[in-house]
Amino acid sequence: MEVVGQLQRQYVDFITSLFRELQKLQDDSNPEFVGEVVSIFFEDSEKLLNDLASSLQQQVVDFKKVDGYVHQFKGSSSSVGAQRVKNACVALRNFCEEKNLDGCSRYLNLVKQEFYLVKNKLETLLRMEQQILQAGGTVPLLEQVPLLWKQ
Repeated sequence: MEVVGQLQRQYVDFITSLFRELQKLQDDSNPEFVGEVVSIFFEDSEKLLNDLASSLQQQVVDFKKVDGYVHQFKGSSSSVGAQRVKNACVALRNFCEEKNLDGCSRYLNLVKQEFYLVKNKLETLLRMEQQILQAGGTVPLLEQVPLLWKQ
């Protein structure tokens, strides 16, 4: 059972980190800013994942080009708080440096998996925020969440 507790703590830490990063981006003068940033992140990420997959399927793989894509994806993932995507990118870059096609392919799959997990969570978070705003409320700050749970 200790493993489950550890995984749950990691999950809460991940969501907390992601939520904090998103709230740092929010601006009262432009309440749609986070949604716009996240939408751009989704679009750019899909393109980068396609470019990565295509580059790794070439007859002669240009590992510098692949590494450039991964570096870009790592940066954009960091900017929205997608820590697990960023970490998978770091590992993928190591395989690029080694020119290890097998490792690159395996870790590209992990990067994709982590991206789609965070994408689903972000989409859910944005939908929930929209529902709160449409109902006339305001999105609570992370510091307010424990207070809301006590009500």
